[in-house]
Amino acid sequence: MATLSPEEFERYDRQLKIPSFGEEAQLRLKSSAVLIAGIGGLGSVAAIYLAAAGVGKLRIVDEGLVELSNLNRQILYFTEDINQPKVLAAEKKLMELNPLIEIEAIQEKITEENIEDLLRGVNLVVDGQDNFKTRFVINEACIRKSKPFIYGAVYGMEGRLMTIIPEKGPCLKCLIPSEPRELEKIPVIGPAPGIIGALEALEAIKLLTGIGEPAVGKLLVIDGERLSFEVVDVKQDPKCPVCGKK
Repeated sequence: MATLSPEEFERYDRQLKIPSFGEEAQLRLKSSAVLIAGIGGLGSVAAIYLAAAGVGKLRIVDEGLVELSNLNRQILYFTEDINQPKVLAAEKKLMELNPLIEIEAIQEKITEENIEDLLRGVNLVVDGQDNFKTRFVINEACIRKSKPFIYGAVYGMEGRLMTIIPEKGPCLKCLIPSEPRELEKIPVIGPAPGIIGALEALEAIKLLTGIGEPAVGKLLVIDGERLSFEVVDVKQDPKCPVCGKK
C-alpha cells in the first residue's frame, strides 16, 4: 500500500492537517500530472503552488525567452534569467522548491498539431496563455479528450477564472462564442495574475483530490481597482460547436 515518506509528511505538514485533506489526498496529488500551458504570469504562480503542494508531475510548455518586461508579474524569473528559455529557468526554480516531484520542460508553441501529444498522460490543464487563439485550441482538445481545463485571464487590474469539465458544464466557447480582438501586449499589474494563478492552482488541487466544489459553470470576475468579486453563472450552450450535442 502506497504511503508518504517521512520527508513528505514534514514537507506537506500544513496541508495534511486540513481535516478534509489528509494522507489520501496527498497521495492523489503525488500520482497526478498537470499540463501548465504557458509559464508566464498566470503559469508562474500556478506552477509554484502546484509544485509546493506536491503534484507528482508538472509538464510546463512555453516557447518564449525571459524578457525584462516579464519581471513585473512572472515571478519564477529573476534578472539573471533574461534571454534564457522560460521553461528551463522555471524548471530549475521549481526543482529547487520541491525536488520530490518531476518537471517536464517543453520549449514549444502550443498548436493544433501538438496539443494532443501535450495532453497525453496528464489529468488536467492549467491555462497560462496570453491569447485566446491558443486557449480555444486547448479548450477543443480538452473537450475531445475529456480533460478538465482551468481557464484564467487577466487585463490591467482585472482577472477572470472558470473551470471547464467536459460533459459537466460549459466550455470556453460557450463563455466566449467569438474570438476576441487580440492585443500585442496586454496591460497588467503583477498581483492580478498572481491572484488568478493562485486560484487556478487551488482549483487544480481540488479536482485532483476530489475535495470541494470546482467553479464549473461559474465565472469569477475580479476587479482589483475597486476590489470587487463577482460570480457570474454560465450556461452550457446546446448549440456550441465544441461541446454542444451533435
